[in-house]
Order: sequence, then structure tokens, then C-alpha cells
Amino acid sequence: MHSRFRPAFAGLAADLQAALLPVLEAEDFAAFFTPAQVNALCQQSGLDENALALALLPLAAACAVTPMSQFNVGAIARGRSGHWYFGANMEFTGTDMQQTVHAEQSAVAHAWLRGESGLEVITVNYTPCGHCRQFMNELNSGTALRISLPNRPVATLADYLPDAFGPRDLNITALVMDKVDHGYRLSGDALTQMAIAAANRSHAPYSQAHSGVALQTASGACYQGGYIENAAFNPSLPPLQAALILLNMHGESCQQITRAVLAESDEARLSQLPAAAATLRALGCRQLEQVALQKA
Repeated sequence: MHSRFRPAFAGLAADLQAALLPVLEAEDFAAFFTPAQVNALCQQSGLDENALALALLPLAAACAVTPMSQFNVGAIARGRSGHWYFGANMEFTGTDMQQTVHAEQSAVAHAWLRGESGLEVITVNYTPCGHCRQFMNELNSGTALRISLPNRPVATLADYLPDAFGPRDLNITALVMDKVDHGYRLSGDALTQMAIAAANRSHAPYSQAHSGVALQTASGACYQGGYIENAAFNPSLPPLQAALILLNMHGESCQQITRAVLAESDEARLSQLPAAAATLRALGCRQLEQVALQKA
């Protein structure tokens, strides 16, 4: 079991501990559960799915990286496929606060990067802030997405975001979690191709500035992340942060990045390069390569 989970695990009910132990001790546990694992956890713990997700929130919050606030937020995105994905807030010392990742963003991006087709429920241990409510409105589940909080009845995003403004108001038809391929040609080495592949899936309907990032760590593992744009602009999630989410969910340290590749168009109306370079420098990585996207 990864050491970050041990304190939270110790506080869980005995039946849930017994059910979880084989999953958490697996070497390949990467902060998500398969449908079969969810079913087994429900049966062995005696909890229904909503109660189980709430009980698991301390484990999700244990994935938080909070050097500034020391305030850990955990979220679990429950997919249409039956998979459950952890998310947690992330902060980066030495960068501006706009580079912060919220727990709901983390869970959504985690699910999206693993190929989830849509979300049914977001379970979170604190009420979603306005930033996250707007971010979640970019999903193909829209305001029908259910929000589950401790000691509150399950509500919908529409309840938390009344009179919502989002992509549908701007006639955007391809939403986050929908399958897309922007048709950029894969080239370069494996890490570069990962960055381009992430750009091919990115969601940038307002700027058309598709972009993707791929990271390699000291362990040799590689992680990719795509840009998720938002109708309100500010809640957009940069591709670097998306890749850092996946890296963190695998239990790796953000301070162990040895190489990074950013794929974006030379002619885009905005560039991820300045912010990505600054954040990576703060994390101790100075090897950021930029590659230009080319249509196949």
C-alpha cells in the first residue's frame, strides 16, 4: 500500500479495511476502481454505492498535494462505465495560485484521461466552489450530473449552479468526455507522440488552441494530459496540470519530472508555454520541449 493511504486507511471501518486491503496492496493500484472492484467492495462492506463513495473520500483526500494550504480535499468521479476515479487538490510552491488544481477538476480529468465516456456522480468531501461548478458544466453530463456530499441529500449540478451558462449556450456540440480526434499527425519519439495524442483529445472549442503535455519521471514512467477549456475561460485546466494529475494519481512525486514535452500549434491564439515552463521550473524540471502540431 502506498504510504500516503496508510493514515486514512487506519480510520476506516474494519469491514471496509478488509475489503480494500487486497486492492490497495496491489502494485498497480493507480487511484481508481473497476466496476468489479466496486461491486465487491459494496458486498463485503455492506455499503451501497453512495455510502461507499463517501466512506472512501479520506483515501481520495490522501492524494492531495497541499504545501501552502494544508487543506486536503478529496473527490471521486463515478463514471457511466462503472469505474470510479479519485481526485484531489494540488498546489505548487513557487508558482502563482492560478496553477492550482481543485479536487473536482482532478477527478474529472483523471476519468477523462482514462477514457471514461461520461460521469454520473461526483462525490466530494466539501461543497464545490463556484470555479468547480462552472468547470463541471463543461461535461457532457451537463447540469444533470449528481453531486454527493457528506450529511446532505444527493443533488444535481443544476441545484448548485442555477441559471447556468456553459457550452450549450454557445452552440458547442463536442463536450468533455465525448470522443474527439483533432487529426494531428503523430511524430517524434514516444514521449512527443504522447503529447500530440493528448492534444488530439483536448477540449478547446473557444480558442481552438489544442494542446497536450507528456511528462517523464525519474522512474521512467510517462504521463500525458490534454487541455480542458471552459466557457468561462478562467476555470480552464491547462494540459500540464492534467498530466500532473495522472502522475499524482499513480503515486509519483511532481518533483521527479526529468523531461516534459508540450505540443501546440505555432499559430494558436494562446500558448501554454510560459505558464507550463514556469510551473515546471518550480517543480525542478527545466527540460521542456515544444513541438508544433501538424495536421495529418
